Amino acid sequence: MTVSLAEIRRTSGEVFTEGCPTRVVLDHIMSKWGVLVLLALTDGTLRWGELRREVEGISEKMLASTLRQLEADGFVERTSYPEVPPRVEYELTDRGRELMERMLPLVEWVAANAGDVLKADLIAGRG
Repeated sequence: MTVSLAEIRRTSGEVFTEGCPTRVVLDHIMSKWGVLVLLALTDGTLRWGELRREVEGISEKMLASTLRQLEADGFVERTSYPEVPPRVEYELTDRGRELMERMLPLVEWVAANAGDVLKADLIAGRG
């Protein structure tokens, strides 16, 4: 499904205005950690430690903050089990799965082209 810029302007013209709520949502889902956490949950439910190992380099504080935000936005569901030791699991909601269906092609493109993009930056003296 390809949408033109003209169509976005026609149906969601506010997207380009400073106070548009889409900017907040885009910031949440398109941040480095937001994308990686959502991507890690694409294949199914993960516990805290599994997520931390999957998303290398993320601090505990940033993982907690990212998960809280994605949960508040309705993309991630947190399930806590009253066990000893406590067990907490995270999974994508229906909204999160719908988002990732649309985001996966972008992630695939980035993965396939990252080397060339970075090489171009080096050649141009920006990297």
